[in-house]
Amino acid sequence: MGVAYQPKRNSDGYGDLAGRSRPAVETDVGSTYAYNDQGSGPSSGYPPSESSSTLSHPPSYPTQYQNTWHGPQMGPNYGHAAPPRQGEYDALYAAASDVLGMGPPPQSHTSQSGYYPYQAYPAQAPIPTSQSAPYVHPPGPGPYHPGPPGPGGPSGAPYGPTPSLPQGLGVEETEFELRTPSQSLQRNASVDIHTKQSKAVDVNSPPFTKEYIDEYRQRIKGDPDPEAHFKYAKYLIEAAKKIGTDARDQRAVKKYRDFLIQEALKTIRRLATQSEPYDEAQFFLANCHGTGMLGLPVDHERAYTLYLQAAKQNHAAASYRVAVCNEIGAGTRREPPRAAAFYRKAASLGDTAAMYKLGMILLLGTLGVEKNPREAINWLKRAAEQADEENPHALHELALLHEMPNSGLVLHDPAYAKALLTQAAHLGYAQSQYKLGQCYEYGVLTCPVDPRRSIAWYTRAAEKGFSEAELALSGWYLTGSEGVLRQSDSEAYLWARKAANKGLNKAEYAVGYYAEVGIGIKQDIEFAKRWYMRAAGCVPPFLSLLHVLLTPPLLVAQGNKRAMARLTEMKRMGNKRSNVGRPTRQQAKDECVIC
Repeated sequence: MGVAYQPKRNSDGYGDLAGRSRPAVETDVGSTYAYNDQGSGPSSGYPPSESSSTLSHPPSYPTQYQNTWHGPQMGPNYGHAAPPRQGEYDALYAAASDVLGMGPPPQSHTSQSGYYPYQAYPAQAPIPTSQSAPYVHPPGPGPYHPGPPGPGGPSGAPYGPTPSLPQGLGVEETEFELRTPSQSLQRNASVDIHTKQSKAVDVNSPPFTKEYIDEYRQRIKGDPDPEAHFKYAKYLIEAAKKIGTDARDQRAVKKYRDFLIQEALKTIRRLATQSEPYDEAQFFLANCHGTGMLGLPVDHERAYTLYLQAAKQNHAAASYRVAVCNEIGAGTRREPPRAAAFYRKAASLGDTAAMYKLGMILLLGTLGVEKNPREAINWLKRAAEQADEENPHALHELALLHEMPNSGLVLHDPAYAKALLTQAAHLGYAQSQYKLGQCYEYGVLTCPVDPRRSIAWYTRAAEKGFSEAELALSGWYLTGSEGVLRQSDSEAYLWARKAANKGLNKAEYAVGYYAEVGIGIKQDIEFAKRWYMRAAGCVPPFLSLLHVLLTPPLLVAQGNKRAMARLTEMKRMGNKRSNVGRPTRQQAKDECVIC
């Protein structure tokens, strides 16, 4: 877009835009922007492949392998949940909110896991982010998945003091790094580090100055290539984030930044709606409408329309978004068969997330699609071949399949399963990191029993907020490991509490146990009871005992049976001091205090 605009500069070099004529730009945008570059580059946050380390309920193919595989915590009604009632939490809505940039659900929900939102909804399949989904926020509690409120108590703040991560484990760097710095230098050995810098403009890192913007604007006017204009618009958005950071007159800078955003949006709109629309511009504009980025109002219907238009031009990531919208009913009605068709189209166009999703659909027979394990494995293998930090899920799922003896789907190969898990863990996938922590703790999948590596992998997963790993670290701190990890009751309690505050049932029981025995916290029977009640599914710990009496028996039956047993025992003992002793690590495992 060419805009000949030469405002008079003030002392900071930015035009005084107030009260002066402006180029003809559209003005339906607010002045507050989330300056996120919505290019086609991958995002750093990837919500789903939600796999459980324990597999159950297989597809009914072949017959002799039934009851061995059902995928990652997905129920048979996947993709066909009834619309939520008024005020009820919509699990599908939450599962895809990161993918589509949708707003928060109508009511906060205490999920089972504070790291992967879908884990709390076993009837829903994971909806992974497309490889071209740039606006997905990093995993963990965020504006769309807030963590549940803490119950309070002796620890003061809801989450209490922050637990510390284990340090100095001394695990080999090759265990955690795909490429060492020396290897990186070797790959670039042909580059002379003493080469003098050229004064020419680096097209990959252009300067963000008004002079360069004016020059760029004039240069792009006569260029007929839509891709060049799209790159110019993205450059303007990036410039609006960085230009004038050190200027004294920030008010003038803000006006100039608003002007740049308006110009960028006008250029993108023109590219998306011209006689021969540019699919990348349509996809970008759809992302803006889906997230409210750049001041645009959130409009899922408009976003869906743009995704669909880009998908008609065989845009892989847009096809994936159309599939997600049709699956969850975002901007359009729910149509599972149509969703499955667009997942297949996106997968055929090379979208890694769609390949994984289609593989799971065919493996489980969801969205009205007949099960086809053979084709499912092929799609999962293709997704695994393209795995990256945003798309590690297929590696994990294939590892779980190869771990299973006599699955009938793939060969039972523990060593290969470990290799796949390690690859996914290197890519930063918390579930694989947690799984490797288990392997080195218990000596499975050809892994030796190695407390150092077990703690190291648990730590990697806990750093990402994976609640199961946080509870596992609590167990290691409970007893310590000679020469590896110093025993610490306070750290054991804090890690369990952190996981419990995210709604992990086992961690809620552990916190109650620690409070009853007095591990890492002053012994407090009433506080322990409240956490046992929460673990048992009776009532959140911050509610009164009256709520327990009013709780339907069915809800109680669905809770933690060990917690119910402890509550029954404590009621029988009355005000007598608890005779529960401090467990050894093996006892803690046997009694599932930390497992």
